[in-house]
Amino acid sequence: MIPMAAKARHRLALRLAVAAAATTLWGGAAFADFRLCNKTPSRVGVSVGYKEEGAWSTEGWWNVAANSCETLLRGPLSARFYYVFAIDYDRGGEWNGKAYMCTREKEYTIKGIEDCLARGYERSGFFEIDTGEQKSWTVQLTEPNGAPDGVRKPAALAPSNAPRPVSSLDARAGAAAGTAAQ
Repeated sequence: MIPMAAKARHRLALRLAVAAAATTLWGGAAFADFRLCNKTPSRVGVSVGYKEEGAWSTEGWWNVAANSCETLLRGPLSARFYYVFAIDYDRGGEWNGKAYMCTREKEYTIKGIEDCLARGYERSGFFEIDTGEQKSWTVQLTEPNGAPDGVRKPAALAPSNAPRPVSSLDARAGAAAGTAAQ
């Protein structure tokens, strides 16, 4: 038989452990990432562009399976605007925009967005994501019904716990995306 004082200490330790777990899961250690969900039946390759500490960078490629999600950048977002360029590996086409940045065929991290071709890189058009200065964001790549091959439509979604509506972006529109990254 366990003495009463030992039972009380055991219950207190158990309550503290549960409280610590709840704080970790739902409290101050909230998840904050830049994620992308591929809501298509195809595999896609994804590149991301962003400005950090006054300097532009592009990174790629993340290979995202059909109907799955991937964390592209871990931790709280440090910028309001992010840029995405994605290609459909299985059926062709791409999600693009008017913000031109450097890419290459193989895995890469490229500093700077100027003179891509002269530096031996490709020049690709990225579409803009306005996170509204949220610390976490999810982008969904979707296909509009009846869209011809090569035409794709990205949708930018705030985290499910954020009180903001879902907004769709047309990958081929938005002159602001072109000027924001230049």
